[in-house]
Amino acid sequence: MSVAQVAVLSDVHGNLTAFEAVLADISARGIDTIYSLGDVAGKGPRGSQAVQLARERCAVNVRGNWDELLASDRVDDPVGAWWRDELTVEDRRWLGSLPASYDLAFGGSAFRLFHASAASVFTRVFEQHSPAEFEGMFANTQLTGPGPLPTVVCYGDIHGAYVKTVADRTLVNVGSVGNPLDETTACYVVLTASRTARPEAPTVEFVRVAYDREAEVAIAMASGMPEAEAYAIELRTAVYRGFQTPD
Repeated sequence: MSVAQVAVLSDVHGNLTAFEAVLADISARGIDTIYSLGDVAGKGPRGSQAVQLARERCAVNVRGNWDELLASDRVDDPVGAWWRDELTVEDRRWLGSLPASYDLAFGGSAFRLFHASAASVFTRVFEQHSPAEFEGMFANTQLTGPGPLPTVVCYGDIHGAYVKTVADRTLVNVGSVGNPLDETTACYVVLTASRTARPEAPTVEFVRVAYDREAEVAIAMASGMPEAEAYAIELRTAVYRGFQTPD
C-alpha cells in the first residue's frame, strides 16, 4: 500500500546540533515535507542559523511566542536582548511575518497547526488539561481564522510530547527538537496516511533522536550566551530551568 508521510516538529530554540540531527533522521526516512510549529530561536546559542535552516527545509513555519517576542521591539532586558541581537534584521523580519496558524487536509483528516493554543501564542495548554481547554484547541478564533474546524490539532510550546483522542478529535503535542523537557532526546512526529480512494485517519508516530548534547553545551558556553548553565542543565536532565528533583 502506498503511503504519504510528513514530519512535524517544534521548539528548536537555537539548538542547531539537535535540529541537524532531526533533519538527518527525517531525510533518512525519505520524508520531504516538514512543518515547523514555532520557537525556532531563543534559549539556545544559534538562533540565526536555525532560522536559516528552517527557511530552507520546512514547507511551513508558524509563529511561536519566542518568535513573536524576538521579532518585536518589546525585548528590553539584557538577557532577551542577547537572543534578539544574535538574529539578523532579516531573521527578525521573517519571524514576525510567520502565520500564527495553518490548516491542511492530510489523509482525509482536517489538520490544524499552531504553536501553543487557538487562543494565543502565549496561552499554554499542558497534557493535564481540562475538557474546556481541550475543546478550545479545536475552536475557530481570531488567531486561527474561520477555516474548516479541525479533527486533528498539532502543537508545541510545552516541550513534552503526548497524544490524546476524544471521540473523533485528536490533540497531538509534537514535543521539542532543541529543548525537550520530557526526555533528553530530540523529539518530532511523523504522520502517515494511505494513498487510497478512502484513506483512513493518519497514524501518529513519535520519533526520538539522540544528538551530541555535550557539543551543544560547549557551543553555548563558548558563545557568551546568558543563562548558559541553566540551558546546559535542561539539555542534560530535561528538567526546566535548572530545578532538579531531590535525591
